[in-house]
Amino acid sequence: MEPDTQTYPRATMPPAPVTLDRREGPFGEVVLRERGEHFEIIANGCFLMDTSDGRSERLLIDAALRSLPDGRTGPSVLIGGLGVGFSLVRAAEEERWGRIVVVEREQAIVDWHRQGPLDRISGAALADPRTEVLHTDLVANLRTATERYDALCLDIDNGPDWTVTEDNGSLYSPTGLAHCHDRLTPGGVLAVWSAQPSPAFEQALRNAGFSGVRTEEVAVARGVPDVVHLASRSH
Repeated sequence: MEPDTQTYPRATMPPAPVTLDRREGPFGEVVLRERGEHFEIIANGCFLMDTSDGRSERLLIDAALRSLPDGRTGPSVLIGGLGVGFSLVRAAEEERWGRIVVVEREQAIVDWHRQGPLDRISGAALADPRTEVLHTDLVANLRTATERYDALCLDIDNGPDWTVTEDNGSLYSPTGLAHCHDRLTPGGVLAVWSAQPSPAFEQALRNAGFSGVRTEEVAVARGVPDVVHLASRSH
C-alpha cells in the first residue's frame, strides 16, 4: 500500500485582536478592538459584543415592533445601549418607527460611532432625522425621566443574570422594572437582550405587572442561544 502522502490544511486560527482605542470612564475601562474584518467592544475586561453576527440585536427591534398593538402609527422607541450599532441601524431601516432615542452612558462608544471606525456601520442611522442620542446612564434615565415610549429595547449587559457593572443590576430589580413599566405607553413593549434564557427574569416581569411575557431565541454556533425577553404594559 502506498503511504498516505495527502496533506491537510492547518486549522484556521482567528486573527489576533488589535486595540484601536482604550478609555477610562466613570464606569471603568472600555476598549474598541479590531479582529480581522470585525470590531469588538470590551468593558472592564468583559466581552460585550462584536460585529460578527447581529441577528439577536436586530431581533430586539423587530420583535418589539411586531408585538405592538395593531394600528399604532409612528411608534417611538428607546434603545438602551448603542453598542456596535446594529439595533439602531435596524430601527432606522424601518420606516414605521417614529422617534428613535438611543441612551448610551459611555462617551467613548458615542465617539467611535460619530468620529471613529464604527461610523461605517451607523453613520446613516445617526444622520436620520428621527434619531437622537442621549449621553446618560440608562438606569438613571428610566428613574428620573417622564417621557413615555411605545417600546423600550434594552441591551446594556450580557443579560439580567450577567451585568457589566454592579449598578446595572438594579435595572432588573422590582424597582427597575417598575420604572420600565412607567416609561411605556399603554400597550407598549419592553424587550431585553440576553446571552442566555432566564426563567427567573420572566417571572420577575410577571411580578412587575407585565403581560404577554415570552422569550424569542436566536441559535448560535455553540452553547445556549441568545434571547430577547419580551413583555407588554397592559394598561
